[in-house]
Amino acid sequence: MAKQKNIMELEDVVVKFVGDSGDGMQLTGTLFSDTAALAGNDLATFPDFPAEIRAPQNTVAGVSGYQVHLGQRKIFTSGDMCDVLVAMNPASLKANLKWAKPGATIIVDESTFEKKAIEKAGYKTSPLEDGSLNSYHLIKAPITVLTKESLSNVSIDKKLAEKTKNMFVLGMMYFLFQRNLDSTLDFILKKFSSKPEVVQANQTALKAGYNYAETVEAIASTIRVGPAPMGKGRYRNITGNIATAWGLLAAAERSGRPLFLGSYPITPATEILMELSKHKSLGAKVFQAEDEIAGICSAIGASFAGSMAVTTTSGPGLSLKSEALGLAVITELPLVIVNVQRAGPSTGMPTKSEQSDLLQALFGRNGEAPLIVIAASSPASCFYYAYMAAKYSMEHMTPVLLLTDGHMGFGSELFKIPKVADLPDINPPLAKPNDPDFKPYRRDPVTLARKWAVPGTEGLRHRIGGLEKTNIDGNVSTDPLNHELMVNIREDKVMRVANYIPEQEIYGEESGDLLVVGWGGTEGMLKSAVGQMQRAGQKISLAHFNYIMPLPKNTPDIFSGFKKIVVCELNKGQFVSYLRMTYPEFRYLQYNKVQGLPFHVKELTEVFTKFMEEK
Repeated sequence: MAKQKNIMELEDVVVKFVGDSGDGMQLTGTLFSDTAALAGNDLATFPDFPAEIRAPQNTVAGVSGYQVHLGQRKIFTSGDMCDVLVAMNPASLKANLKWAKPGATIIVDESTFEKKAIEKAGYKTSPLEDGSLNSYHLIKAPITVLTKESLSNVSIDKKLAEKTKNMFVLGMMYFLFQRNLDSTLDFILKKFSSKPEVVQANQTALKAGYNYAETVEAIASTIRVGPAPMGKGRYRNITGNIATAWGLLAAAERSGRPLFLGSYPITPATEILMELSKHKSLGAKVFQAEDEIAGICSAIGASFAGSMAVTTTSGPGLSLKSEALGLAVITELPLVIVNVQRAGPSTGMPTKSEQSDLLQALFGRNGEAPLIVIAASSPASCFYYAYMAAKYSMEHMTPVLLLTDGHMGFGSELFKIPKVADLPDINPPLAKPNDPDFKPYRRDPVTLARKWAVPGTEGLRHRIGGLEKTNIDGNVSTDPLNHELMVNIREDKVMRVANYIPEQEIYGEESGDLLVVGWGGTEGMLKSAVGQMQRAGQKISLAHFNYIMPLPKNTPDIFSGFKKIVVCELNKGQFVSYLRMTYPEFRYLQYNKVQGLPFHVKELTEVFTKFMEEK
């Protein structure tokens, strides 16, 4: 009979699963976080994996990880240091021990700690035996061996049996966190419905891991994290890429315009294309182009034909799309460009996140080619900012560039699914058939948006293309004064969007000693750090920007209320350079990190304290 375990009640916990690329850590982490969501926890996740399809086995470079921060309160970040680290081999322990808190629980697959693997990971002695882990609660479990033993009566080959060890360790974690197995058992049944032996193997391994954890004496306590307070509604755990796809689908439905996506697969944006391809029943048309240029050009053609047009990419692909982006600007056609940023330059680090492309988004085109730039700030917010990007693009007849990043795109959080009918109206300025006043560049006097004249509509024939056109009539023109007029109008049209976007909000008081400024996907980390210092009595506030071009109209009013301003970015200082250009009357401090990793709350509070103490 199993000995009764103690129960530790915790407000929040950070768990990290790490192992070789083939160990299934991404699936394990996803299933663990889905189960946490079903239990009512709020959460945020951070998948971290190598770019190689199959990196060298048992090497630090080949380690794949998945971090989950769950709690019974609102969770803003995927967490700094982990309370529980699950390491499936020596290399994964070597690469991630620095992220474990002192006293953290470390679960290792003892079966993999063979001499050759230990040396390959860079250890001189076994960390399980040399005392280097004495400050942690170490649970050594022969997971691989036990998994195979549990499947001795299942008709499955040894290689496939070993692959189910991630289910064994997931079962251990479900016992440790008092989770129910039912949802994962159901997932396995549905995923492998055509392979009953695979279903049996994975379900058996999951249950065996749970039973092992229940009986092993090394696990003296279980962990309970209660449900978080949430409003009534339907929730799901959603990644930023899927949320982006859903936001675009919602905008197409609300605007009455069919959605067309023309894209080329690129990490970390491909999942948007994959998700939209599943929704032909909702009218979505998805074209996987042969390259980035074909992707955006097909989208521009679809926009000309009256579709809500989208193209998705990452930094290298955005570079290739730049000429066609200028075409979308000069033709004044609606187009949403989603850039899921990654570490650069060039191919850079494809699976690592970075705020790398802001200056490219603002200025990366030939000629004077302004467009609206918006940045999402969390996985769930990708839904709303994708929706608003489509709204502003169609209503103002200009391209909109939506910036997300790999951390958001692959990461997940709880998302309350809204009713499409409750979202803001989208009213594209469609030209009416045989309108006697129609001219291709006659504009709305308030927004300066031209009418969207869909080909085939009676009486609306007009020229369109990359050559400069005359104002109002739209004839090809090289007249210098007309060119300057059109350049100014296109810029003014984008800047007038400031009249429609919300004013910038402040997290905290409207005046104080230090204003932290951020943008995009760093919001959770910055808000957590600022909130921690506010509770300690510090006069610090946060202004986190989602609308970049144009900036909210009240931006200078906010800046003027603080003694110091520090701009924090995961790049070398792109937003702060833009602010210095736009509002040179203010002095900006900056804190930058370019490691392909997110900020940590602890490092931010130390930096902010330092800036506040400096004279």
